[in-house]
Amino acid sequence: MIKTAKAQGPVSELVQSPSHLLHRALQLCLDIYAEEAVDAGLTQRQYAVLEVAAQKQGLTQTDLVKATGIDRSTLADLVSRMITKGYLERERSTLDARAKAVRVSEAGMAALAAARPCVESADKRLLAMLPKARRQNFMEILQHLSDVADAAPEEIKAAKKAAKKADKEARKAAKLAKKSQRDDEGDARKSKKAKAA
Repeated sequence: MIKTAKAQGPVSELVQSPSHLLHRALQLCLDIYAEEAVDAGLTQRQYAVLEVAAQKQGLTQTDLVKATGIDRSTLADLVSRMITKGYLERERSTLDARAKAVRVSEAGMAALAAARPCVESADKRLLAMLPKARRQNFMEILQHLSDVADAAPEEIKAAKKAAKKADKEARKAAKLAKKSQRDDEGDARKSKKAKAA
């Protein structure tokens, strides 16, 4: 267990839980963002989608899921609402005729431009809560966790593929062992018949 500084009396298990502490930190971040961006009219997730989509117009929703980390169903709902608000426009993907791509509209670009200073202000407020000497390390840790999250789907795919291959090889080995056993039993019967004759 991680020891906490300034512990007084019994320490709650939650204070020892990185996942709980990250959740609390996220709540703080979202509250600060909401205060700073109240006039921008974008939620933090809407801002993230617009920022990514503006960097490269014509991304599919799958691309946006990968870039933002927002789960597929939430992102689909988010994109639909942003299209209704006029921030995004849907079009056929130039890379895959079956896929739909999104493009940031003029209204979306205006909303994004209005939100950027608010996000910058929220980020400054958050970092100001940390001692200057720890800010760079904090950002590196967050980036590392983000990189791990980005790599997770590929690692899961690779693990599934390896497990499938191992299962296939195990079935093949079992089949060969069974065949070898049948062959040995057949040879034993023939040998027995030959001795009896």
